[in-house]
Amino acid sequence: MSGAGAVRPDTSAPLSLMRSWWRGQPPAAFAFVMATGIVSAALKDAGWGPAGTVLLWLAAAGLVVLTIGLAGRLSIGRTAAVDAFRNPHAGFGYLTMVAAMNVVGAGFHDSHPAVTWILGVLSFPLWLFLAYGIPLSMMLRTEMGDIQRPRLLPVDGTWFLWVVSTQSLSVATATLAVADTSIRLLSDLAVAFWGIGIMLYLTLTTLVILRLLTGGENRGGIVPANWIFMGATAITVLAGSMILHLPAGVPVLELAAPTVGGISYLLWAFGLWWVPLLVAFGVWRHIVRREPLKYTTALWSIVFPLGMFAVATYHFGNENGMPLVALLGQWANWIAVGAWLLVVAGMAATAVAFLRRKPRS
Repeated sequence: MSGAGAVRPDTSAPLSLMRSWWRGQPPAAFAFVMATGIVSAALKDAGWGPAGTVLLWLAAAGLVVLTIGLAGRLSIGRTAAVDAFRNPHAGFGYLTMVAAMNVVGAGFHDSHPAVTWILGVLSFPLWLFLAYGIPLSMMLRTEMGDIQRPRLLPVDGTWFLWVVSTQSLSVATATLAVADTSIRLLSDLAVAFWGIGIMLYLTLTTLVILRLLTGGENRGGIVPANWIFMGATAITVLAGSMILHLPAGVPVLELAAPTVGGISYLLWAFGLWWVPLLVAFGVWRHIVRREPLKYTTALWSIVFPLGMFAVATYHFGNENGMPLVALLGQWANWIAVGAWLLVVAGMAATAVAFLRRKPRS
């Protein structure tokens, strides 16, 4: 009788919220980790070390939480996750996980180099699976007749995550090569990943410019994810800068240094060229067309390129005796920090609204 009137706690609501989160986690969700990790580096470059450390740990926590979310999505909605993998609009978003692991790993190298090693080693097989699996799945769809006629695929900014993830491996291996007994092997790998990223970038840029100029399936103009055009150049410049400053006497550096230095500078200039164009399309989209600006995961694809451009510009200018370039990087640091604050405020407001919603039974 004593328990007849007892009220059982409702455990279905938290479980329902968790399942909703898992189902709704987009492939590119790890862009939050990428953006937060690189803004952490920007803060450290600006002399705000403690704030940078806080953001680095926040990025690490985000990496853990989102990995759990991805595992949950695969467990309860594997079909939807696989469909996203095969979708050229979404599939490349999974490569944000590779880049996120290496951005966080590189951030911890000074204090916890074992974390850099662990995340770098784990990211490599993941990169192999995604960097080959996603394009192969698209090719097989055409081969098996799922796509009835040849056409220009809807290439957009997410495709450049192919480049970003590859260059993140270059950054990770160059970071580890600075003070490691396997310096020759790691240096070779850093230059190899950098070269692969360059070839991918040149190929994709040709397709993107062709699509933009011809208007092929270009509904809505340039979307936030297309800022990765610039982010891909920035991380390539950062990787190139790190390669150029590997310890002297590395054979691959003697072979590749002039090429790495020259191409890095040209890509830095090309990345800077992208910025006014991307801003102009943003003005056209949200002011001229009056499309509402609301929080989506894609906004982190603006923050990451801004942060990466700031860090790459500062390091490239500072380490190559170009003070004006380094000064531009310092100014860009604060633009990236401001963008991060705005987007995290939007994310927090969206999360509060999500939690207030009555979960479905």
